[in-house]
Amino acid sequence: MTIVSRRGDYTFQYNQRQNRHGWLRLTPAYSVKLVEEITQQIELDVGDRSIILDPFSGTATTGLAAAQIGLTAHLLDINPFLVWFGNIKCTDYTPDELAELECLIPIIVQTYKRFIGHNLWLPPIHQIERWWSESTLQILAAMHHALVEQVGQPGIDHTGDLLWIAFCRVMIDTSAAAFNHVSMSFHEETTNHTTQTIDLFFSEIATNILHNARYQMPGYARVFQADSRLAPPDRGVRYTHVITSPPYPNRMSYIRELRPYMYWTGFLKQADRAGSLDWESIGGTWGVATSRLKDWQPAQSALPDGLPELCAKIEQSHEKNGVLMGRYIYKYFHDMHQHFQNLRATLAPDARLKYIVGNSSFYGIPVPTEKILANSLDQLGYAQIERQIVRKRNSKKELFEYCLSAVWNG
Repeated sequence: MTIVSRRGDYTFQYNQRQNRHGWLRLTPAYSVKLVEEITQQIELDVGDRSIILDPFSGTATTGLAAAQIGLTAHLLDINPFLVWFGNIKCTDYTPDELAELECLIPIIVQTYKRFIGHNLWLPPIHQIERWWSESTLQILAAMHHALVEQVGQPGIDHTGDLLWIAFCRVMIDTSAAAFNHVSMSFHEETTNHTTQTIDLFFSEIATNILHNARYQMPGYARVFQADSRLAPPDRGVRYTHVITSPPYPNRMSYIRELRPYMYWTGFLKQADRAGSLDWESIGGTWGVATSRLKDWQPAQSALPDGLPELCAKIEQSHEKNGVLMGRYIYKYFHDMHQHFQNLRATLAPDARLKYIVGNSSFYGIPVPTEKILANSLDQLGYAQIERQIVRKRNSKKELFEYCLSAVWNG
């Protein structure tokens, strides 16, 4: 019997120590180490002739790992904040640009205090007092105002955006958000942080980010906003490799984890947009995404073998949300099937696919994600389909992470 370990080095625990990869702790990030192993093998086998696609960019792990060893990667994400963040991570910065930003750090620390207590803009986050104490919130609002004065709004200046990343780190590190579980939770009480503490946080984090940004990457990676269910935008290339990790069918809302970042940086202005964006994402369940699921109808009849039976089993489980969860699973694999179908138009002959996926369980009913997606690939004409366990995800449940591989013969 083969024992599968939990592999902490294949999680964000490892990412936090890896220069640009650790700039922000976002829950839906997959292992830098795993991606590096895959991209390094591509570099050995193919060299710089390969063009990689990651249709579920997330925190741009694939693109950054590829660019760091001289490869080219195009990445897609439906979330505008992740597109912005990924491009900041994958950009080269000149010594002059970084030196200018370094001079701004003490200026921002010195000037933001003038704005504390003023009637400043605050993000329209529901129950914002659950996130930050009133005194901490005033400090953050003042620092936000000072950053807008010095470098402009996020997305205006690609170099100045590095300081916005530092602000995002300070913002989340001073909040009551807890990351002890897969999904974000909250501590019971908020903390009254002082200006001295936040000054130190911001200065240290910003300095570290600028230090990480000094090295020039020999390769190239760029993130584009797109819906992965549709055919990827035609950029005049055919991709030789796909390396990605799509959302898992675990009903975890990715927009929920990203809301504080998106509100503070201006990529989310209204609460109802969060639910709409989650609905547009594969596997989304936030707000209106749940209510819309009740009326959702599939756009195609061809689906993986065994899926209708699995969904019917979940719906008939006599659990309160059984019917809703059955529809959720059905839509998840419907959308992934659509993704695989439309992806084919942009693949080069003999393109190699690597999907890091995880299985799930609803009401004790196993959802073998790796098998169902493998059935989709087989039905759509992909070849050499293989499933390999990467790591165990939970010691109490039979939850695993898999590497699903395939080849598109064209």
